[in-house]
Amino acid sequence: MKLKVRVVHYRHDRWYADIDDAEDRQPDDPFWYADCRTQAEAIALACAELAALDQRVAAGTVPPRLSETRVEAA
Repeated sequence: MKLKVRVVHYRHDRWYADIDDAEDRQPDDPFWYADCRTQAEAIALACAELAALDQRVAAGTVPPRLSETRVEAA
């Protein structure tokens, strides 16, 4: 599984970070995302989550996409 981290400055005071499949052409359903105040915070949170996802994948667990976790919670 190849994952990618995307960090975007979307307002003068906000940063968005997400983790998605590197092969996904439309990044509309990532595995994880966060809304942050600084670029450093977005990168740090994304790196920590990427490491956690890596451990789950190594243990044989395929991480769910956000849309899949919403369905389970309902």
